[in-house]
Amino acid sequence: MGSATNVAWKVTAEAWPTRPVRMVVPFAPGGANDIIARILSPALSESLGQQFVVDNRAGASGNIGTEIVAKSQPDGHTVLVGNVSTNAINPTGFAGALSFDPVKDLVAVTLVSRIPNLLVAAATFPPKDFKELIAYARARPGQLNYSNPIGAYSHLDMLEFLARTGLKMENVPTKGAGATVAAVLSGEIHFYFTNAATVTPQVLGGRMKAYATTGMTRLADLPDVPTTTELGLPTVRGEIWVGTFVPARTPQAVIERLNAATVQATQRQDTRAHFEKARVPVTLSRSPEDFQAYVREETARWARIIRDNNVKFQ
Repeated sequence: MGSATNVAWKVTAEAWPTRPVRMVVPFAPGGANDIIARILSPALSESLGQQFVVDNRAGASGNIGTEIVAKSQPDGHTVLVGNVSTNAINPTGFAGALSFDPVKDLVAVTLVSRIPNLLVAAATFPPKDFKELIAYARARPGQLNYSNPIGAYSHLDMLEFLARTGLKMENVPTKGAGATVAAVLSGEIHFYFTNAATVTPQVLGGRMKAYATTGMTRLADLPDVPTTTELGLPTVRGEIWVGTFVPARTPQAVIERLNAATVQATQRQDTRAHFEKARVPVTLSRSPEDFQAYVREETARWARIIRDNNVKFQ
């Protein structure tokens, strides 16, 4: 019986995909996960001969869409376009509150992109550079604020930043990314961490100023903005990474074929052009195993930050 089951899985893996593939994005349209899924889906459809259909299932900090994939059939026809929140932060933040285990019930396929954070403020905010920013904030304990959703990677990055610099300030969450940008530009919010793809146009346009990036290297668009590591804050290195996952027990051959097809898709000139236009850097893992190891490392790192700061998820 076991031998027959193995043969059935092998045939399925070699024939995959046999029907349209559902790419579940656990967030609303317009975010990094959605942008990446919609750039990849046409190239994957063409390469693998079946439609890759993007399905946005937002809610519960990404847990609704993640659960759909975790509980689906492990046959490669349901793929999660997950990220640092769904697959590295939520396992700790929502521990005991989920009906599935993001760590055990999902397996990594490939990392697609890593987008660092920028520490930004309105162009009218007085400090000219990072050194002045720290001095300005230290002279005003409790008088400044920032804005990040509770438990988001950007919020945890800010908590790590505050812990390492000893600064004291209040978090004032808004109703979304657009509202936060507007609040920063108006001066209602003093400064905050957010992904570089969201605010680089504002910085280049002179409406915002950037003090630091959490990337390992400086950004090509903003070469004068130092990294947090250069500034002596190497543990402040949050970023929104996005990658694909499938249910545990999906045949290894299917995982490897999806991985190879994704790598091939990102190398297409038209796909690359779409990524560049969206300011989403392509950052591939060397293999599914390499990405799985990276997710484990990230999960442990964020777990420490959550525990150290006693963050309560909502």
